[in-house]
Amino acid sequence: MEHIPHYRLSREAVYTRLFEHMTYGGDYYPEQWPEEVWQEDVRLMREAGVNLVSLGIFAWARLEPQPGQYDFDWLDRIMDLLHAYDIRVNLATATASPPPWLAKHHPESLPVTHDGTRLWPGSRQHYCPSNQAYRTAAQALVQRLAERYRHHPALVLWHVGNEYGCHVSACYCDESAAAFRRWLQQRYTTLDALNRAWGTAFWSQQYGDWEEILPPRRTPTFSNPSQQLDWHRFCSDALLECFEMECAILREYTPHIPITTNFMHAFKPLNYWKWAAREDLVALDMYPDPAEADAHVYAALNYDLMRSLGQGRPWLLMEQATSQVNWRPYNFVKQPGQMRLWSHQAIARGSQGVMFFQWRQSCAGAEKFHSAMVPHVGTNSRIWREVVALGQELRRLDILLPSRIQAKVAIMWDWESWWALELEGKPSCSLRQIDQVRAFYEPLFARNITVDFVPPDGDLQSYRVVLIPNLYLVRETTAQRLADYVAGGGTVVIGFFSGIVDEHDHVWLGGYPAPFRRMLGVRIEEFIALPPQQHIGIITDDGNSYNAMLWSEVLELEGAIALAQYTTGFYAGYPAVTQNRFGQGIAYYLSTQLEAAGMSWLVQHVCDYAGVQPVYSTPPGVEAIVRQDGQRTWLYLLNHRATSIDVALNAPADDLLSGQRLATICHLEPYGVAILTPSHSSLTDSF
Repeated sequence: MEHIPHYRLSREAVYTRLFEHMTYGGDYYPEQWPEEVWQEDVRLMREAGVNLVSLGIFAWARLEPQPGQYDFDWLDRIMDLLHAYDIRVNLATATASPPPWLAKHHPESLPVTHDGTRLWPGSRQHYCPSNQAYRTAAQALVQRLAERYRHHPALVLWHVGNEYGCHVSACYCDESAAAFRRWLQQRYTTLDALNRAWGTAFWSQQYGDWEEILPPRRTPTFSNPSQQLDWHRFCSDALLECFEMECAILREYTPHIPITTNFMHAFKPLNYWKWAAREDLVALDMYPDPAEADAHVYAALNYDLMRSLGQGRPWLLMEQATSQVNWRPYNFVKQPGQMRLWSHQAIARGSQGVMFFQWRQSCAGAEKFHSAMVPHVGTNSRIWREVVALGQELRRLDILLPSRIQAKVAIMWDWESWWALELEGKPSCSLRQIDQVRAFYEPLFARNITVDFVPPDGDLQSYRVVLIPNLYLVRETTAQRLADYVAGGGTVVIGFFSGIVDEHDHVWLGGYPAPFRRMLGVRIEEFIALPPQQHIGIITDDGNSYNAMLWSEVLELEGAIALAQYTTGFYAGYPAVTQNRFGQGIAYYLSTQLEAAGMSWLVQHVCDYAGVQPVYSTPPGVEAIVRQDGQRTWLYLLNHRATSIDVALNAPADDLLSGQRLATICHLEPYGVAILTPSHSSLTDSF
């Protein structure tokens, strides 16, 4: 193997090379079609404005039909054809779906569920991440691909694997058990340390030999929660090892080509903070459900998360649907204009383009009724016309590529706390992290207040407000960092059942929430889990009444003041929402789950106190977000309503999409979009 200097491509070099133009394209599967279709494909791609396709994602069986027998001739031809039409390639390593021969020769490579069921070929992702036969075969394929295409002029991006963990996020086989033990030995060194971390004095679980340790397979009742937490960590790391194994080969041969893999929305099994730090570009697959009235809000949350995973740098919407998907019980179509609207929403929140699954709708296989850029009915169709129109429109948006999004509010998000929170044995089985995150995010979205997400060890200094919907698991260093942030003048809001356990899922003693008790100025005596559908009341210090549900607490003030009190239950009169001055800043505590109106009240109170204003005031249903590049400002307005609406302008503005100069009103059609830049003065109230 020729030795090339081993170095990581700089992030700025990634963006300069990859994002010369706004990206437009999708997954392309020429192996599903006779070659005479390829010529029509590239012609239509040019018509639609496609400039990037993802190639080879599920092509392992075509590339290596038998062990060690490779067929790259067809891939050579399509790569050359795409290059001839000036279409760049995001080349996949094809390792997401092993060919049938791997299972035949190595049945031990197939994954096993927690109850001992082996999963068989006939679908995809049928591999154990820790299996050596799978890893060896994958390495060989990736090396051949890297050797063959490292100098190909169409290659601009490597696509490693595909949607890691989507179907098999954990394997419980014996080989995984051995890998888990090795992982634990590296983490704890000694069995004594492991026994302390896992609290094995409980239920006679103390280990005397490493070989006694198994994955948390099906047990008579609750498995050890500390063991389960480490198992989540291990499973994320095991898949990450597969990713990094392939990356090492690609960086050896093609250090000039950036590397990505496609994340999924708010995906619990993988610690995306850790993953994002090891790739050159964050990419996302996002499929908002047209049947859900607030689907665009959850999409925005995920777009903000992706931007934050890349530390504010550009990211890429790698997959979305032109219309309906195939995997929901009821697969609704996107309304005319909705695909354009949701595509622009991703760009507004930092994506450097939009891509789809897939280019040409399959005529066979499990996803044949999943929509595509070229539908079954061909180009005489609404979908095709919308695809072409969007491609033409995106060509005008290259001016946005250097711009970035700024936020003054951050939401803390921690995968390890998420894993620990949702293990069994809690006061309520209905407490879910994503629900709590959405409860905080949605009133901010409604106010057009831009949000970043931060990890527990992230830098908080640029934010006026840090929101912590739930941080059940907290390290001492994180608690101290938050205390320093507030003492220095920051504002923090912490949701209920936070600061309860340490990194081993052991309860912090000294009164709940011990790590935050001094900063919050409260002590929690008792958790009160509420049954589904039961509502309780609170009243605020300014006389507003709201419903609450899911959770409440018996809370004692230790320096804080009550902003709201409970009005029902034996805890009537006890504080429900508190505020505590700590150093130069303010710490709030929310001890229940408020209804939407109550969360709106709390968010408004906190933002007003911290001086956080919307980027722009709009009617309900119209989203506003700002992208900035030095002195230039672009205000995105997105109408998520099925009816037209007028938005008042603070100053004359030019619409980048229509080319019109607007004086006092921006008229948005149903699902309409405008990108405004001030004609003379600033449009935005603040940002």
